[in-house]
Amino acid sequence: MKETERLHKMFEDLYAGDPWLDVTLVDTLSVLSAQQAAHKLHPNWNSIWEITNHLISWRENVLQRVKGKTIKSPEHNYFLPVSDTSEAAWQKTLEKLHEAQEDWLEFLDNMQAESLEKIYPTNELSYADHIHGIIQHDAYHLGQIVLLAKHAV
Repeated sequence: MKETERLHKMFEDLYAGDPWLDVTLVDTLSVLSAQQAAHKLHPNWNSIWEITNHLISWRENVLQRVKGKTIKSPEHNYFLPVSDTSEAAWQKTLEKLHEAQEDWLEFLDNMQAESLEKIYPTNELSYADHIHGIIQHDAYHLGQIVLLAKHAV
C-alpha cells in the first residue's frame, strides 16, 4: 500500500470508518442537536460546534498548504463564536465537514507520493508532517468532542 493510500485510509477511518480509537467524527457529531453542539459546559471552554468549526478551518488551511499555497494562520486560531445556532446551521456545519473530508480524499487520491517530501516554507515541515499533523489534530479534538458530548444537555 502506498503512503498516500494509508493516509487516505486514516482520513476515512477517523471520519466515518473503523479507527483503532473506536470513535469517529460522524458517529459522534451526527447524533447531536444544534442545542447540544452549541452548549458551553464552562464559559471559558469551546463548544462542540466551535471545535468543529475550528477543525474544518484547519483542515482547509492545511489542504491549501499541501497544495502549495503559503497561508498565515489567524491569531484567533479559527476559534470563533457561533452566531446562528439553528438546526439548519448545525446541519450546514456538518455538510462543511463532509465537504472538507471529500476534498482531502480527492487530494490524496491524486497526490504523488514524492510530494510528501516537499517542504512548506514558513515552518520547514514536510507535506507529510502537515498531513499527519491534521489527522492527529482531528483525533485530539474528537477526544474533546466526545467528552463534551457526554455532558451535552
